[in-house]
Amino acid sequence: MTKHPGRRTDDAVRLAASEGVANALSAFPSQRELFDVTAILPVAEKSRPFTLLRALGLMSGTSMDGIDIAIIVTDGESTVTAGPGRTFPYPPQLREALSALLGMPEKARHEPLTDLEEAVTDAHVDAVKQFLDDEGLTLQSVDLIGFHGQTVLHRPHERFTRQLGLGTRMAEHLGISTVDRFRYADVAAGGEGAPFVPVYHRALASGLAQPLAVLNLGGVGNVTYLDHERMIAFDTGPACAMIDDFMRQRFGKPYDRDGELAASGNVEAALVRAFLDDPYFSRPAPKSLDRNAFHRWAGPVTALDDADAAATLTAFTVEAVVAAMRLMPKQPLRWLVTGGGRQNRFVMNQLAGRLAAPVESVEQVGWNGDLLEAQAFAYLAVRSLRGLPLSYPATTGVEEPMPGGVLHRTFPVGGV
Repeated sequence: MTKHPGRRTDDAVRLAASEGVANALSAFPSQRELFDVTAILPVAEKSRPFTLLRALGLMSGTSMDGIDIAIIVTDGESTVTAGPGRTFPYPPQLREALSALLGMPEKARHEPLTDLEEAVTDAHVDAVKQFLDDEGLTLQSVDLIGFHGQTVLHRPHERFTRQLGLGTRMAEHLGISTVDRFRYADVAAGGEGAPFVPVYHRALASGLAQPLAVLNLGGVGNVTYLDHERMIAFDTGPACAMIDDFMRQRFGKPYDRDGELAASGNVEAALVRAFLDDPYFSRPAPKSLDRNAFHRWAGPVTALDDADAAATLTAFTVEAVVAAMRLMPKQPLRWLVTGGGRQNRFVMNQLAGRLAAPVESVEQVGWNGDLLEAQAFAYLAVRSLRGLPLSYPATTGVEEPMPGGVLHRTFPVGGV
């Protein structure tokens, strides 16, 4: 990491991270019971020159629509070569159990959830095996895994975040060194713990005209603002989660295809104005959200007829993004959209009409919007291995650039 006058050394940053974890866990005994303090320490490989690694990333986002897998070859800095990837749906019973847990925050926070965490891990392990077999690749061809896990509760203001998934179990089952617990050191040190993909966006976007906004419309929306050396990131508000939940509850469908239902309805403007009065939108960046942070709005909206409810929930997503522009130093020249929301034609058209710049899917610059976050956690795993920062003051609010992640080593990590 480049050293700056007045900033702490890498070793001091790592020490601060470990102290932050210990302090956070002492404040929340239930989390101490769940996780070993000594395990949640950033790790670094500095004993030899670093080579390119073939890393596999795993991501299941707040939309809970499946397990994304992607392979990249990278040094964790400027070199990134994308490989194959694929999405595997969660087994239905597992998805139902995870969805139910979202409505039980006290259970998600305090209970061990051993069986569920093992089931999440095993679903990821099975997906990796199937993916590698389908691609004609061996387990031995992968140097490192970045395993995000499934977020079930995210309350950074209480220095708490929880992702279900056992890196040690994955490493044992696959025989591949695995990094997990990416967010914990950041949250323990006072950061928001999200978003974590901006550093990967920065690597990919180095040759693009800037200032640039990269908007991820998953369950929760988040944006990365890039202007050469300047990087700002934060959660914008709800994205697909509220409308997807509404469609499942009302029609048994996973989402509003192309926004067809929303496009046929009328927005309840008074509800949108009240929604935008939420204190979250006046908070400065960086900031982050739990998936269900705005769930209280579901009741008033679902009292509307089907089309109007869908239109109003979609307006929440769009207007939250518009509000995000107030926190950007300059007007972006371009918005690149990733996540499932980019496939909603109505949402994309609404954004194009409200943002004073072109709005395009990330595929327009050769990125894969279905795999971008899985690729990012492969990239972050390599950075974790090297002791490089995963988060920054302007992306999560952490005091200093923060390493993170826990390495579960099976054997010396190789290289391409």
